[in-house]
Amino acid sequence: MAEDLHKMALEAAAHAHAPYSDFPVGAAIRTTDGRTYAGCNVENVSYPEGWCAETSAIAHMVMDGGGKIAEVAVLGLKANLCTPCGGCRQRLAEFGTAETKVHLCNAEGLVETVTLGDLLPNSFDMGEAP
Repeated sequence: MAEDLHKMALEAAAHAHAPYSDFPVGAAIRTTDGRTYAGCNVENVSYPEGWCAETSAIAHMVMDGGGKIAEVAVLGLKANLCTPCGGCRQRLAEFGTAETKVHLCNAEGLVETVTLGDLLPNSFDMGEAP
């Protein structure tokens, strides 16, 4: 994992709005053409109306013209290991592949790298969408 993704995710987590869970999360993605985007979680008192860090980063990518995700770094400021939730795994699958690298980090750095296929082995694909 390139250090820039960890740094971007760490900086994004510092901007999280997490007054209810007190669990700030940051994510950073790199597209196959090298562009990078970051996002943080934004909670809302009306659960589950907030959004996750991965969702925020994907939204920035889509607003910039879209793309395919090559790798993503995810970290929780107060966790030793933070994995994407089920909904974010499917959102990442929408713009990635089974081979997309998912770097599971903490505030200090990389803890483990897995593939999106490892995290979501039977994801929906565009051919199955209703």
